[in-house]
Amino acid sequence: MLLAGLVSALTLSIAAPAAADEVGLDEYDFKISGLVELADEPLSEVLLVVEGGGFRVEVESGEDGRWAVGVPERGEFTVTLDENTLPEGIAVIDPELEQPNVRTITVGQSGSAVANFFIGQGERNTTSLFDQVVERIFNGLNFGLLLALAAIGLSLVFGTTGLSNFAHAELVTFGGLMTLLFGVVLGMPIWLAIPIALILSAGLGYVNDAALWKPLRRRGVGLIPMMIVSIGLSLAVRYLFQLFVGGDTQQLPGATDTSLSIGVFGLSWTDVASMAVSIIVLLGVGYFLLRTRIGKATRAVSDNPALAAASGIDVDRVIRIVWVMAGALAGLSGILWAYFRPGVSWDMGFQILLLTFAAVTLGGLGTAFGALVGALIVGLLVELSTLIIPSDMKYVGALVILILVLLVRPQGILGRKERIG
Repeated sequence: MLLAGLVSALTLSIAAPAAADEVGLDEYDFKISGLVELADEPLSEVLLVVEGGGFRVEVESGEDGRWAVGVPERGEFTVTLDENTLPEGIAVIDPELEQPNVRTITVGQSGSAVANFFIGQGERNTTSLFDQVVERIFNGLNFGLLLALAAIGLSLVFGTTGLSNFAHAELVTFGGLMTLLFGVVLGMPIWLAIPIALILSAGLGYVNDAALWKPLRRRGVGLIPMMIVSIGLSLAVRYLFQLFVGGDTQQLPGATDTSLSIGVFGLSWTDVASMAVSIIVLLGVGYFLLRTRIGKATRAVSDNPALAAASGIDVDRVIRIVWVMAGALAGLSGILWAYFRPGVSWDMGFQILLLTFAAVTLGGLGTAFGALVGALIVGLLVELSTLIIPSDMKYVGALVILILVLLVRPQGILGRKERIG
């Protein structure tokens, strides 16, 4: 009831109107943004037309030369700069391009793409292969790091309990929704809303174990029935979110900020902050597992619960701590995912559930460090694969690599061989 009350408050939110250089960001889940410059000087009021898949939208660059539009789906789009809106005597010239005022870009798994126009600097053309590779590497690392936060929590739960928790996706969604509730609906500063959301996410992890999974373990319910229960819980909670929140996508404060651009990479402050936060938290998790008593006990329970219990370790307490940690990590992953997409929606966690399981399996079931390695590989493969295959098939590359690795090393990259039978 408390969860329903918190989430129901989201229905009171009202989307803010878009700025002159930002169109449709509150209406659609995906984003294309860019910069128009002449010799490092921003050009304002330049008209750009974004088209693709029957969709068309016009936007003007702002005073800082930046622009952003929302688009309804992933895929290939063309961005055309109207040269008639450039200052007199200026044109887009690049001898290597037949139409230098047109950019063809792909909105990939990240949900965003960048199309910059550096007039008079053709060597910085964002359509070059090198620029595309570098941009996708940065996006892939960013995506892989936030995916690792969710994958590590999922892997720790599996390692200590043996449960494949399909409802982990809703823990991810919960983090984004609570940040939206406190940061947008209730109007709290985002630096305060995020810690509150993380505390509630950790609390939800605690409630998950105390109210459901611990009683089922005590009753001796098998792992297969428990997995089916997690699937049912996932469906119930996901559609409960939709009931109270609705099907719209809403933006967190600063999610569409493009105030920082580093070269052709199109990085924003949120991208830099997301990667920094992910790295710091992952280092903290590594220290916890390797250096603290509870962390060592967690690894012991993951290796052999019966032997750990015989050694005097309180297995139930360790599992409870793991669930709290998994809830907090999933909530943080959901917040960063909401900024990366960008946008918060009722099914945002489910959208990356398959990739989270792929990362855990690829790295090695039950190993936190394996989940990190697997998540980074999956994130990079998802982004880089769009250079070769259509964006609609980007998941195929990651899953093919997963299959090939498991054929050669069934236990995963960092997993251990185990005797069966």
